[in-house]
Amino acid sequence: MNGGFSLSFLSLLISLSFHSFEFDFAIFDLSLSLSPSVDQAISRMGDEAYIYTVDEALLSLGFGKFQTLVLAYAGIGWLSEAMEMMLLSFVGPAVRIEWGISDRQESFISSVVFAGMLIGACTWGFVSDNYGRRMGFLFTALVTSLAGFASSIAPNYICLVALRFVVGVGLGGGHVLASWFLEFIPAPNRGTWMIVFTFFWTVGTILQAAVAWMVMPLFGWRCLVALSSLPSFLLLLFFNATPESPRYLCKRDKTDEAMVVLSRIASMNEASLPPGVLGLNSLPEDYASSSNVNLSEASPLITTKGKDGLKVFLDLLSPKLIRSTLLLWLVFFGNAFGYYGVVLLTSELSGTTRKCNSNLTRPSHLQDETSLYRDVFLTSVAEAPGLLLAALAVDKVGRKASMYGMLFTCCAFLGPLIWPQKEVITTALLFGARACVTASFNIIYIYTPEIYPTSVRSTGLGMATAIGRIGGMVCPMVGISLVENCRQTEAILLFELVIFVAGVAVTLFSLETKGRDLMA
Repeated sequence: MNGGFSLSFLSLLISLSFHSFEFDFAIFDLSLSLSPSVDQAISRMGDEAYIYTVDEALLSLGFGKFQTLVLAYAGIGWLSEAMEMMLLSFVGPAVRIEWGISDRQESFISSVVFAGMLIGACTWGFVSDNYGRRMGFLFTALVTSLAGFASSIAPNYICLVALRFVVGVGLGGGHVLASWFLEFIPAPNRGTWMIVFTFFWTVGTILQAAVAWMVMPLFGWRCLVALSSLPSFLLLLFFNATPESPRYLCKRDKTDEAMVVLSRIASMNEASLPPGVLGLNSLPEDYASSSNVNLSEASPLITTKGKDGLKVFLDLLSPKLIRSTLLLWLVFFGNAFGYYGVVLLTSELSGTTRKCNSNLTRPSHLQDETSLYRDVFLTSVAEAPGLLLAALAVDKVGRKASMYGMLFTCCAFLGPLIWPQKEVITTALLFGARACVTASFNIIYIYTPEIYPTSVRSTGLGMATAIGRIGGMVCPMVGISLVENCRQTEAILLFELVIFVAGVAVTLFSLETKGRDLMA
């Protein structure tokens, strides 16, 4: 029943995406002949034309049909990444049985994906900031879909590892879709809608667990891997229907094209743009280091040409951004280490407890496999209440308090697992830990783009995501290996320490971005 619901939900997303394809030329066409140019707007307004910002334009236009279609497309990309990541919980154990590989080789299948994501997170962020958001997520979808499907026909362990590495490179660009969607949302409810966006990740994890439960026992891991690549192919199918970010277009001195996109939003949402001409907020000197900044002052259009990778990286470590950047890297590392640790612990703890406790009877392979699918599915469902908590808190309590509250609560749930527990208690504690770390992880994805200017936003998020991938890469090699070697106490203490340090780092952020406009 749960699997059918998830598949029905995916069908609804596909249907919504097909509707977006119908709007390809009628709505997202960027032909200048369909919209008044900036020069025409200026001539109508006279010499004293009012300059409005992108945030003011989006606030006037509201969240409507246009943003719903953007949400559907970006959400499918997020769902795709979640399915590929959840795949790690099932492929490793199945391949170990089929090919007789060691525990270390099994862990390496997961780690190599994170290594690829580390490279992809840096690469696609730079591509997105210099060649456009659309170009960034086009190549990520292309790499992920082709390498993902090819993994299903890998003839041996070496080929599988190589292909999963390439999949990781593609998955490393998932943050580009987050930045792209973020730049279409009005500021007052940006946090809530970003939580709605991240709900697609939860749908992807639940969908993957349900599909694995149905497919793996009958058709094996290869069929599951092939099915997991389908959402990425949907991104390629509907790519021509996607608009470029108006904020990015303005920064590249393509104001006419930005005005066309904003006019299309106005047409679809049945709203009106503010009177005047389009401008951008200037970058406050103390934005990244102070919470007392004024973001409401508009200035004439500020443009940025393409920067080389080293210059962008040095911008992230400039005096105005270095504190926020380093703290973000620490929080991303801790969140990723904790999140993927909880995910992988779900498939490791119950079996390891039986292996390490001679008083427990080892169940049959079929019972063990069924228990795995059930536990992974139940803990995946935990992401739904985690997202609900995040949605309720992010725009009311604020980004910072929501994050450190969730991280410290996650530590509380993991604490009892220092000692082996009954299976039902273990599942319940992992359920609570998964809910909390999911909420925190999603909020940091909202917070990060809000503290960077447009010119480095995608690169900044990409670099932070890359640090998170290091956490995800180290996790199975260190934490999970401890569990497999009957050292559960040390493993849980390690997870507790990393997550707790991440929570402390959140308290040190100097800026609360709740309700603020995005930086120009």
